[in-house]
Amino acid sequence: AMSKSAVKISSDLLSNPLCEQEPSFLEMVTAFDTAMKRMDSFNQEKVDWVWLENGAAGRVMESFSSVFPSLNMAVKRREQTLQDYKRLQSKVEKYEEKERTGPVLAKLHQ
Repeated sequence: AMSKSAVKISSDLLSNPLCEQEPSFLEMVTAFDTAMKRMDSFNQEKVDWVWLENGAAGRVMESFSSVFPSLNMAVKRREQTLQDYKRLQSKVEKYEEKERTGPVLAKLHQ
């Protein structure tokens, strides 16, 4: 929150009419604005890293799943369907590589 405030202050300073009148002030405020934006970006990366490191993302997903059980079931069904599809796709590829005989063609068209 502190770095967000600093970014807001630096943006406000850049829009100050004094920046148009004094080139040296504009240069100083621009440098300050760049530094504040870099600091905010750095802080946000650290917050994201700590949040992921502590497993907060997993806890959020667990609570999300408990609040919306139908969504959790839909995700599980999708994963199961995807596994089935991959399994069947590998079977089709295996049969396509074999000789084109009657039984193989019958299995391909099932």
